[in-house]
Amino acid sequence: MRLHVLASGSRGNAAVVENARTGEGILIDCGICKRDVLARCAEAGFDPTRLRAVLVTHDHGDHVRGLGVALRGLARLGATPEVLASPAVRAAAAPLEDALATEGVAFRGLWAGDAVSAAGLVAHVFRTSHDAAESFGFRFEDAAGSGAPDAVGFMTDTGVVTPEAHEALAGVRLLALEANHDRGMLERGPYPWPVKRRIASERGHLSNEQAAAELAALAEGPGGGRLQAVAAMHVSQENNTYRLPVEALGDVLARIGHPAAVTAAYQSRLVTLG
Repeated sequence: MRLHVLASGSRGNAAVVENARTGEGILIDCGICKRDVLARCAEAGFDPTRLRAVLVTHDHGDHVRGLGVALRGLARLGATPEVLASPAVRAAAAPLEDALATEGVAFRGLWAGDAVSAAGLVAHVFRTSHDAAESFGFRFEDAAGSGAPDAVGFMTDTGVVTPEAHEALAGVRLLALEANHDRGMLERGPYPWPVKRRIASERGHLSNEQAAAELAALAEGPGGGRLQAVAAMHVSQENNTYRLPVEALGDVLARIGHPAAVTAAYQSRLVTLG
């Protein structure tokens, strides 16, 4: 598998998990414009008409507001991937409801604990802790090869790492892990106090320090030796830099002698893992 992060941040999010055997893929969220989706897929060497499903993490606009235009553009190219989201998320997100009006697009409800098959992959769904109607992360597996299945972990928009999430991310080869803010920058930054409190809460976003602690636990835990690459996700442009989370995650791996590579996922630039 390959993970193409098309965009990550408060101005819009989208990523593609590609089945490298078949060239098919699953889109995670679409909070960016159709032009950027198509351009970054082309840059990644991925054909967007090979998308077989869209998984929606939650209802916030930076994750769903571009989906309708993108789906209509894909439909004109002959592709109508199925959209999967929590019914609570569907009810809370007008852009998602608009997207589902696209001719030929089907909807399927999504619940924690589901194992969803699409594009020759299986997506295992787990809850995250965020101030949304409901929010999910995913573990993708391709069990078609010999030996242990290849696995990709994807978790953003969560204020804490729950035991359920930690278990789902264990033993992955590629990991997309939220590292939203530096605690000091958040405390000193321009946001109003209620917004700062929300971001730092258990239903907000992971800090660099929280992400580093989780990465260390995964790298030293069962299957940690399979980890090859990590992307720091949803990096705040006001309360973080792209350098700080990479350093925080890289430092914990260096301390335990783990060889996995660390990069930041960017708001306006493609990043591919795998």
